[in-house]
Amino acid sequence: MSTATATAPYRLSSRGILRSEWHKLWTLRSTWIMLGLASVLTVVLGMILGATYTSSPGDEIDPVTYALLGTQIGQVAIAVLGILVTAGEYATGMVRATMAAVPRRLPVLWAKSAVFGTVALGILLVTNFLTFPLAQMFLGGTDLEASLGDPGIARAVAGSAIGTALIGVIVLALGSALRSVPGTIGAYVGGLILLPQLATMIPNDTVKDLLNYFPLPAAESLAAPNPLPGDLSPGVGLLALGVWAAASLAAAAYLLKRRDV
Repeated sequence: MSTATATAPYRLSSRGILRSEWHKLWTLRSTWIMLGLASVLTVVLGMILGATYTSSPGDEIDPVTYALLGTQIGQVAIAVLGILVTAGEYATGMVRATMAAVPRRLPVLWAKSAVFGTVALGILLVTNFLTFPLAQMFLGGTDLEASLGDPGIARAVAGSAIGTALIGVIVLALGSALRSVPGTIGAYVGGLILLPQLATMIPNDTVKDLLNYFPLPAAESLAAPNPLPGDLSPGVGLLALGVWAAASLAAAAYLLKRRDV
């Protein structure tokens, strides 16, 4: 009597897709380069700024913004990595294999954004909470002397990391929607960086108030220990960034379902 062995059909799972995207992210050379640049530049610049700072009357910069000034460069590295995670996969053609393995498509986008956002946030939190105390080693006795235990400081240090990670997720979604590395870089520079700066030239108070809700100003509000009058509160800034990220991912998901690979 012969027996037939039944083979269980291959079944996709959210855990398996997440594991696959985790593996793909860490096997990219650009991941190590961009995350390394974001961390090293933030730490090194923070120490250099701390070592060279001299108190000056009229300075309005806060200790967190000053110590973490390198995050502005790090944010570019995180954004570029977000672009490579999505648009870069279209450039290499690997997306065809990915979508063949996951025909429903959308779980791939959710997994990419979750893995990327988690990794970026973890690296940025460690970097920021390392950089601030190192910078403060040189800032003791100046008007920028502060500690993580002071009101609003730890929240602002963490908020800087959260804001940068969410900017990265927004750019990742742009990469998925545009499917072009140069095109997404152009959209990031033009739409997120240059457009708000150009709009400040419009002599209209309503426009200037609305600009606070754009991604970069909203992210800056998260890194402020004591928001200035007219600026967004950290809570509102986080909500604005969350809405931008959700809207960007929703648009990317819509286009992903509508297009051919």
